[in-house]
Amino acid sequence: MTNPAEIEFIASNADDIASLSGKISLLMDGEGAMDILARKVNRLSKNALKRLAQSEVFEKLKPGQGHVISFPAGMAAQAVQVVKLPRRPDQETARKAGAAMAKFQGSDRLTVLAGNNTRAADISFGLALRGYGFTARKTGDQEAPGAISIMVSKPEEVAAIAKPMAAVAEGVFFTRDLVNEPANILTTEDFAARLAAMQELGLEVTILEEEDLEELGMGALLGVGLGSVTPTKVVVMEWKGGNDEAPFALVGKGVVFDTGGISIKPAGGMEEMTMDMGGAGVVSGVMRTLALRRAKANVVGVVGLVENMPDGRAQRPGDVVTSMKGDTIEVINTDAEGRLVLADILWYTQEKFAPVGMVNLATLTGAIIIGLGHENAGVFSNNDAICAAFLKAAKAEGEGAWRMPMGQGYDDLLKSRIADMKNIGGRPAGSITAAQFLKRFVKDDMAWIHLDIAGVALLSKDSDLAPKGATGWGVMALDRMIRDTYES
Repeated sequence: MTNPAEIEFIASNADDIASLSGKISLLMDGEGAMDILARKVNRLSKNALKRLAQSEVFEKLKPGQGHVISFPAGMAAQAVQVVKLPRRPDQETARKAGAAMAKFQGSDRLTVLAGNNTRAADISFGLALRGYGFTARKTGDQEAPGAISIMVSKPEEVAAIAKPMAAVAEGVFFTRDLVNEPANILTTEDFAARLAAMQELGLEVTILEEEDLEELGMGALLGVGLGSVTPTKVVVMEWKGGNDEAPFALVGKGVVFDTGGISIKPAGGMEEMTMDMGGAGVVSGVMRTLALRRAKANVVGVVGLVENMPDGRAQRPGDVVTSMKGDTIEVINTDAEGRLVLADILWYTQEKFAPVGMVNLATLTGAIIIGLGHENAGVFSNNDAICAAFLKAAKAEGEGAWRMPMGQGYDDLLKSRIADMKNIGGRPAGSITAAQFLKRFVKDDMAWIHLDIAGVALLSKDSDLAPKGATGWGVMALDRMIRDTYES
């Protein structure tokens, strides 16, 4: 895995190119124009780059894609990758170019000849994100990526731009690691311990144990974990980088494994339910990023950690639980447990911190995947301004998000004969009725967003900036939103 903080920016020096070992990546625009570094490679390789630029192979490359020349004549490097990139690339294309370089690198040393490209920092960001790998549970010697150096005209300036990006990448990695971990390793206790360790970064971390949750009246959350030997916990992370203003709040569902409880899931694919703590993972990654880049904002992250298991003590369909708010909930399906977790911690967050705004994240419904596939997270909100701020940030970071409708007609589907509400509203509009359920635990004057990330938290194939598996979706968008909207 590439440590983004260890990518080195060095001054451009064409005289060093012939002796560079390992692999080299360089940039060429669609017209085949070359900067001074590329011209040096072209001379050493006896016009290999010029011939490539004039070929059909280069013409067919899309911006951000590369072509490899192996064992170039006149050079010590084992391969040169030529990446097609416009002279003034946008952020997305530059990051894709970096991702292409990461796939080319493997375990070898890589030198990127970026010269005076204005997007060199974004190239390094894409390189770091795509260079991620999760090998913690593999035995034997694992190939580590080699060192990465990026030759630029003004290394100090580029390094300063790249530093906060490296903090974001580390937050993404932290989220990916959490989501990729198996549930026998990432228990609620282990999860809480990893978050407590972030105190050394400057976060204030408080862990609420089951007796604390009982005293607070969190019957909805505690009911989910009745069938598990793993104790239910709530972890509160506070970053105090602003003035004395109220914090912005992030709230995450952290179901470390979800069998569905008594309403048990089918066996096929159940192994992927290790990712049902993805919402809490994103909250944790954002809080790590804020601490690493010393964000000038007050932000609180609250995650509910629980395991949903079948057992003689487990919650049953038909049970009625009482939330911290005081509302009663008829549990129709124990597999609709995430909303029970969020109900209590949403109310706790508002009562305890009175935040200026609140975003919750959860791998909440399969219905959102039916509606939006794996391209977009579902966005639900009671406030146009906060929703617009998030959607703008998500678009800027290239993280797919789509606003979904809400309304009284959907809310009416939650009516219960014996309690204040049911925890599901039936099959129609399942992701929307889940959002309506959560809205009942959001105060009228609270600007709030619910993000259903079930379709984007874990992918079965590679994406532009991540290998298959956990994506870390949401860390970049939420960090951007906080930076643009809440930093003093």
